[in-house]
Amino acid sequence: MRVEIWSDIACPWCYIGKARFTKGLAAFAHRDEVEVVFRSFELDPDGAKGVTAPVLEMLARKYGRTLDEARGMEEHVAASARAEGLEYRTDGRDHGNTFDIHRLLHLAAARGRQEELLDLAYRANFAEERSVFDSEVLVSLAVEAGLAEAEAREVLADDSAYAAEVRGDEREAAELGASAVPFFVFDRRYGLSGGQPAEVFTQALEQAWAGREPAGHDAVAEACEPDGTCAVPQS
Repeated sequence: MRVEIWSDIACPWCYIGKARFTKGLAAFAHRDEVEVVFRSFELDPDGAKGVTAPVLEMLARKYGRTLDEARGMEEHVAASARAEGLEYRTDGRDHGNTFDIHRLLHLAAARGRQEELLDLAYRANFAEERSVFDSEVLVSLAVEAGLAEAEAREVLADDSAYAAEVRGDEREAAELGASAVPFFVFDRRYGLSGGQPAEVFTQALEQAWAGREPAGHDAVAEACEPDGTCAVPQS
């Protein structure tokens, strides 16, 4: 069985959702027969390359909140991440266009190192003080993931490299009706949206394996919208 996951490095629920899916997959009896493929989805495709803004300022502006209120919103997401054993910084992170990251992830996929790079990029963005919007940081992450430095630099220097692959993923997401990420597709038959609990993923895998519609496909879970809006409490 193939599971495809549309996500964006800038999406905190994609970071959390991947961890929950991994736990759900580990509890699935046929886990060794599941191929997991990661697909591109940009939350801010119109954002200018190289232009970033602090996440807290972006949240305050988007929701009409103070910086302290935005920090409280981030603390809610951080608590969810830490409950999954993930590190999460609420201060010092930035937000920007992720097109280059996705292009590099397609290079990593071609070299069999996609998930390694994805995990490193998530960690750099959410847990470490390394900006994934800096090309030198991306090169460093690529090398850590096992890619050749020269090849990573070549891809980043050529805006057309793997661009068609990124756009292709995004077109497919639209065709499949993905309105938020993370978005999980089981054998191109069933879809599941949001950072669902691990047990929901296990149930979806079991029922997709049996050829029935996953019971959790209509479940509501935290996700990030195409305009960059991420579900957070508005208290």
